[in-house]
Amino acid sequence: MVAENRKARFDYHLLETFEAGLVLVGTEVKAIREAVVNLRDSYVRIEGGEAFLFKLHIGQYSHGGSSVHDPGRTRKLLLNKRELRKLIGKTAEKGLTIVPTRMYLKGGRVKVAIALAKGKKAHDKRETVKKREADRETRAAVKERVR
Repeated sequence: MVAENRKARFDYHLLETFEAGLVLVGTEVKAIREAVVNLRDSYVRIEGGEAFLFKLHIGQYSHGGSSVHDPGRTRKLLLNKRELRKLIGKTAEKGLTIVPTRMYLKGGRVKVAIALAKGKKAHDKRETVKKREADRETRAAVKERVR
């Protein structure tokens, strides 16, 4: 795994995930292999029947030389036509959004896991924090008891 969007799990209820390819230039692929990627504020929007990834920051490749790329440019996602139609229908009718959750390499190609998501309310976020703290305390208690 190259990058993960941990904030997406905190801010959204993730309903369904999809795997998508990315249209990239050479220095972007090399920079991704160096893990100079930030998924935090990125999102997916569907325009003209195609999916695009906005605000994905891919830093400059360290040995790029004169060939550089724009770190914040919009990138096209490569999805199956059936998956794309499903995403268009779900986001239009239910008011759901599409967020990237992680980026990884698979068979030498860069893939992005995107998720159909519904925004959490403030009280849901507080519940998530409480549950995380309770899990942490139980793990610590079990670890202490084993010793």
